[in-house]
Amino acid sequence: MTERSPTVLLLTAGGTNPAIVANALATRFPGLQVVIEASESKWGITRRRARRLGWPNALGQLATMIAARLLRRLAARRTSDLVASSGYSGEFSSAIPQHEVSSINDESCVALVQALQPKAILLVSTRLMSPAVLAAMPCPVLNLHAGINPAYRGQMGGYWSLVEGDRGNFGATVHLVDAGTDTGGTLYEVRTSPQKGDFISTYPLVLTIASLDITRRAVEDALSGRLAPYQPGGPSALRFPPAIWDWLRHGLARGVW
Repeated sequence: MTERSPTVLLLTAGGTNPAIVANALATRFPGLQVVIEASESKWGITRRRARRLGWPNALGQLATMIAARLLRRLAARRTSDLVASSGYSGEFSSAIPQHEVSSINDESCVALVQALQPKAILLVSTRLMSPAVLAAMPCPVLNLHAGINPAYRGQMGGYWSLVEGDRGNFGATVHLVDAGTDTGGTLYEVRTSPQKGDFISTYPLVLTIASLDITRRAVEDALSGRLAPYQPGGPSALRFPPAIWDWLRHGLARGVW
């Protein structure tokens, strides 16, 4: 009798980057399944940021994200080349079972996970998992983060490393998930370099592709009980997208778009 492959769950809000990760993992882990949560509205994200950062900063960040999305057409060729270089499709393979939930923090998602009993869970581009939901997970929960922790926690870690002249830390981290924002123990890191034509919309894709190998290794470790998290040293900073005026200023003054 053939032994059943252990279930690995990839939780995501969807998109090109998570699709590449899922397709890459599926070649190594036949038991991979994908749970796709509904995307949070830009306005909902803005209101949440406003409570923390104030309305001027929140609206400035919203303007940057709108501008970056409009400029993606200019980066279409670069994006296509990056996807091709990964060796995987930017669309989820139809061979990978998929489940839809409204949020990874909903009871329906918890019930689904409990029913599937995965041996490892990987988050790629999701909401923050609530402490209560995290506590209900039956296995290690990992996160693929487009930044080097702890200096570039949060969002746009690659972008901020370039703004700060810290090109040696343009990279990604796979870490355990805890109650904080990218504060769980680091499992693996990878560093790379952006190329001409990369900007704020393509940096995450560059980092996703560079991290495929360490992501496989982290999932393998979780399945075999070999996880060895550690806490990297250095200052810790939680990052957010730049406000539109900061993005323009850094682009004009430093050439970091």
